[in-house]
Amino acid sequence: MSEPRIPSSTYRLQFNRTFAFNDAREIVPYLHELGISDCYASPYFQARAESLHGYDITDHNKLNAAIGSREEYDAFVAELHARGMGQVLDFVPNHMGIGEPLNQWWMDVLENGPSSVYAPYFDIDWRPLKSDLQGKVLLPILGDQYGRVLERGELKVRYEGGAFFLNYYEHEWPIAPGTYRHVLQIAFDYLAAHKDEDFYAEFQSIMTALDYLPRRSETDPARIEERAREKEIIKRRLERRCAEAPQVRDAIEKAVVKINGTPGDARSFDALDQLAEDQAYRLSFWRVAAEEINYRRFFDINDLAAIRMELPEVFDATHKLVLELVGSGAVTGLRIDHPDGLYLPREYFTKLQQRCAKALGGAMPADNRAIYLVVEKILSGMERLPNDWPVHGTTGYEFGRLVNSLLCDASAEDAMTKTYRRFIGHSMHFGHLVYAKKRLVMRLSLANDVNVLGNMLDRLSEKNRWFRDFTLEALSRAVRETIACFPVYRTYVMPGEPVSERDRAVIDRAVAAAKRRNPAIEESVFNFLRDILLFRFPENLDEQARAEHADFVLKFQQCTGPIMAKGLEDTLFYIYNRLAALNEVGGEPHQFGVSIDAFHTENAHFQQNWPATMLTTSTHDTKRSEDTRARMVAISEIPQHWRTNVQRWRTINRRAKRQVEEAEAPDANEEYLLYQTLLGTWPLNEHGAAVASATPEYIERIQAYMAKAVNEAKINTSWIQPNEEWDTAMREFIAQLLEPGKSRFVPRLLPLVTEIARLGAMNSLAQVLLKLTAPGVPDIYQGQETWDFSLVDPDNRRPVDYTQRREMLDGLTNATPQE
Repeated sequence: MSEPRIPSSTYRLQFNRTFAFNDAREIVPYLHELGISDCYASPYFQARAESLHGYDITDHNKLNAAIGSREEYDAFVAELHARGMGQVLDFVPNHMGIGEPLNQWWMDVLENGPSSVYAPYFDIDWRPLKSDLQGKVLLPILGDQYGRVLERGELKVRYEGGAFFLNYYEHEWPIAPGTYRHVLQIAFDYLAAHKDEDFYAEFQSIMTALDYLPRRSETDPARIEERAREKEIIKRRLERRCAEAPQVRDAIEKAVVKINGTPGDARSFDALDQLAEDQAYRLSFWRVAAEEINYRRFFDINDLAAIRMELPEVFDATHKLVLELVGSGAVTGLRIDHPDGLYLPREYFTKLQQRCAKALGGAMPADNRAIYLVVEKILSGMERLPNDWPVHGTTGYEFGRLVNSLLCDASAEDAMTKTYRRFIGHSMHFGHLVYAKKRLVMRLSLANDVNVLGNMLDRLSEKNRWFRDFTLEALSRAVRETIACFPVYRTYVMPGEPVSERDRAVIDRAVAAAKRRNPAIEESVFNFLRDILLFRFPENLDEQARAEHADFVLKFQQCTGPIMAKGLEDTLFYIYNRLAALNEVGGEPHQFGVSIDAFHTENAHFQQNWPATMLTTSTHDTKRSEDTRARMVAISEIPQHWRTNVQRWRTINRRAKRQVEEAEAPDANEEYLLYQTLLGTWPLNEHGAAVASATPEYIERIQAYMAKAVNEAKINTSWIQPNEEWDTAMREFIAQLLEPGKSRFVPRLLPLVTEIARLGAMNSLAQVLLKLTAPGVPDIYQGQETWDFSLVDPDNRRPVDYTQRREMLDGLTNATPQE
């Protein structure tokens, strides 16, 4: 077969209901004129109805109707092909959206429990330690404690089309047919006056059939198939009986009203409580998710359930459409989302390349790369992408870090550190904070993910007389502490293969650090964990036990990445504000700058090993746009001016703070981040000068950003435990600082904005030049071919004015040399 198409440049488009296939088709000529070779599309398979990002896919084999029809999609692809352009598609193999009934697999699991044909597709622990969750899925979705929600009448049974559902406001879940008797028995009693009617006997027959349904605990494939078949027959019989006998329909409607209970009468909810208890899911207050949720998620998002892509049937069921698009030439490259969540990443990439080769009608190339494939892999520090992965590189965060570090003046580190320490009143040690914040997220939002590993490790220890005396608590602490000390997102140890030097070094380093931090935990507990992670088995270990050890290691590796991401990117990056421009996805904020020689060395590595890797400076996930970051990193070029100004601003703005309990809100660290953010985003006029005052829209953007920043930091307020008074104080502080016509602060801000904007412009231009000329494929995030001073999502996902950009490009292409 021919070589895969390698883009010369890509342009990221965010598809959603406000930017559809037709919109994309209309801008293809503009992108082509701009010099883009390949459109880089966000996920556009069927997702949650209101999804603005597409990562909550509910069906991998359907296009998202909110984005357009197949005809509209084909027209978009035809427009690309007419100009010789390709399309790189962002594909999501790790998880699915489960928040709506659109996900038929998940609904089937909720209806049928472990006996669902789709139960193996999801990473569910059907045998958790909590006995009440045996054979059930925890759904932490209620806004209050279950009993209160129940007795307020917020849970309601609904009947439609022969089936019953349980509703909670906009949420709806199926009720297991085997439990319909809770409602039908009430209806049957209402029908007592009609014993001589044919429909009465038929109704009684339906109830009997329900009693004979195979239970949801069935594991025998034949019985599972029987359950799946017979329950649908029963539903059709019930629907038909309701249609033919209005008395049956009326009786069911009355039964539904009765079982739904009467607020104020607690006993009236007993039957509904029992019905809910008999389901294959357990509804609970959302706050219990961290400790008790028993399905693996994407990070800590309850509506995104992980799927077991390592199973052949799951791969086959989720890749039909994408392989069809690859085979037809509609898709010429793939970007794989969150590969660190996969059980077997390398095996997945290999299988994907094999299937793409088959779809394209050719043999697998010698390098096992049938299609252009990049992965969203975050590399820490000097970490390298595994050479045995059949991919073309990453999505480019390491290049963004490299360029950002190059633009940072390393000679200013001491001055910037002293200014920061003086402003906030204390020192911050980055390494200690990484450890502390990873422990924090393991306690607040990912506790059960770690508890599962502790339980697995405990079961492994019980099978060996040398280790059976280790307690569950000690083993669980060893797991938590080792993960907290992990220096990278994950390792890639594989059963049956030698452990790489890189992975061995990472595990040894993490375990050694965990030992140092925890002298009270017996060293042998850590040694036991280390030996398992390195596949050092006792000689007498049988094959079953080895398989269980391997399963633990692979699940451990799936767990470390989300904890690093949540602890570092989504917590610490909003706390360690010495120079916030360095707090970027893939960034190393404690490393202040990089030498030119180091920059060239890294580019030589790209050229030699990953010449087609993506080069990115902005994405939908970055904490701020490339131009905002380019301005903010320029602060390192004027450390003395920064110190003088930031101290002056604090004095001017002190009166705008509010006392919340015993602290001033916002605190000094939050204020320090705010000033950097204002310098990075302050609007300029058409002549490149700072505008004299802030618009209401700009003020709202800064308020929204700082609200996200302080909640993600989890210091004074958080999404889980909101401090409304603190949040209000932050909003009002910003409003007072930036109030048009009244602000004392803005006139004193503008001179430094002007200086930073000039330095930032040079940084931005240097950044673009490096991205367009360094080894790799330059990627442009939508709208950022021009100046763009946006912040983290949703700010960076605002609509793009392509009419304006077309006009700007036309002006350039039609300009005379003199112009």
